[in-house]
Amino acid sequence: MTERIDISNFSEIPNVGPATIKYLKMLGINKPFELIGRNPYSMFKELSEIAGKQFDPCLADVFISAVKFMEGAPPKKWWEYTKERKAEFNKNKDF
Repeated sequence: MTERIDISNFSEIPNVGPATIKYLKMLGINKPFELIGRNPYSMFKELSEIAGKQFDPCLADVFISAVKFMEGAPPKKWWEYTKERKAEFNKNKDF
């Protein structure tokens, strides 16, 4: 897989829209390349802590999708990561 360091706008990442862009900026992620190497589960947990509320778990699916895409994975719909997220959430009760 080849990282997509040439992507300059979050809107170029599949499944990322205005709300997700807002959440990424809340996490201090201001450029798409900053997603490379990030842990989407930690991002989800950190966002919940910053905002002081629990987000819909599907947002974690979007984070997984965005990180994997930026790391070179083929584009997939966010819900194709739901099974992976559920398995991770079942393993780690911190989410």
